[in-house]
Amino acid sequence: MIATVNALSRPIRRLGLIPQIAIGIACGILLATLSPETAQSVSLLGQLFISALKAVAPILVFILVAAAIAGHQRGQPTHTRSVLVLYLIGTLVAALVAVVASFAFPTTLALDAPEVSGNPPGGVVEILRNLLMNAVANPVSALMEANFIAILAWAIGLGVMLRHASDTTRTLMGDLSDAVSRIVKVVIRFAPLGIFGLVAGTLAEAGMGALLDYAHLLLVIIGCMLFVALVTNPLIVFWKTGRNPYPLVFACLRGSAITAFFTRSSAANIPINLELCRRLKLHADTYSISIPLGATINMCGAAITITVITLSAAHTLGIGVDFLTALLLCIVSALAACGVSGVAGGSLLLIPMAASLFGISTDVAMQVVAIGFVISVVQDSTETALNSSTDVLFTAAACRAKDADLDGD
Repeated sequence: MIATVNALSRPIRRLGLIPQIAIGIACGILLATLSPETAQSVSLLGQLFISALKAVAPILVFILVAAAIAGHQRGQPTHTRSVLVLYLIGTLVAALVAVVASFAFPTTLALDAPEVSGNPPGGVVEILRNLLMNAVANPVSALMEANFIAILAWAIGLGVMLRHASDTTRTLMGDLSDAVSRIVKVVIRFAPLGIFGLVAGTLAEAGMGALLDYAHLLLVIIGCMLFVALVTNPLIVFWKTGRNPYPLVFACLRGSAITAFFTRSSAANIPINLELCRRLKLHADTYSISIPLGATINMCGAAITITVITLSAAHTLGIGVDFLTALLLCIVSALAACGVSGVAGGSLLLIPMAASLFGISTDVAMQVVAIGFVISVVQDSTETALNSSTDVLFTAAACRAKDADLDGD
């Protein structure tokens, strides 16, 4: 029996990971269409896959960052500053794209949705304060709760201190990093089954009918995200590297965006992105820091969601919005997006804060948030796909630009 199964599955195993994931997506759609009850049952595969990714990500980031810094050779560039600049530029540009699209294609909402629970932040200052407080959290709690800001802070501190340790200790850190990385590779090999379960379960539970009532809003949001992924992000990469950006753009979309779309969590996609960076032969000293950091602060998709939905609410209520105020919303959205924790639906609870710029009450804003949750099956998945793939894209752009400068010298 086992030999028969191995013989039948051998052609599939010989395919690459991306073709296997594509087969999993197709099978999930087919199962959800033919037998929704069975599809809900196999959703356990998706839940197990996401749980495994979330479980391994904190310890992977901690060990990988600490080992990379401990083993870093003096004088060797890390390019982290360039990546952070690209993150900031990309988020601001994405928010600006959302403003232009909202003026070009104004959206009206039916504000009769039920209110949702939640505790939205009071302002950008509160968000930044929370980020600073997270950075000094207890390291054990940070690992348990996947607080990647604190994990990064402690890993960087430990790595810096271990740079003065013996060669044996630094070798041990490197061996630990390799061991955890191999565990991640095992988890990633189960991605096709996990994606199959996620697709089948999501379509069987939510369906597509609930999205039709808000099709215009969803199209504007997704249109903005596609424009950023296929136009503005490539332009930024071209400005940084001076090379044709699209081979790199499509490699990042294939290797990162597909899994991020279905996991709906930037944090869960960290292991996927680290493995993709390794395959792209980027600098480990750079991506070991920039990828987990990007999962927390690089939120161009979140900036689009916040901007489009907020301006839709203002348009619905008849509130006049001039372009300068909309530009201010760009800045607020970009800063607020940096506070999104990388979990599903995180950007939606930041909408009341942005809506307060136009005098929209919290009660009305929370109704708008409820509409956001209705379309989140697609909106949040697309947002996460853009956020996560951009982490790798900008990391690769910064590394290759520096490599080109060194070659030129």
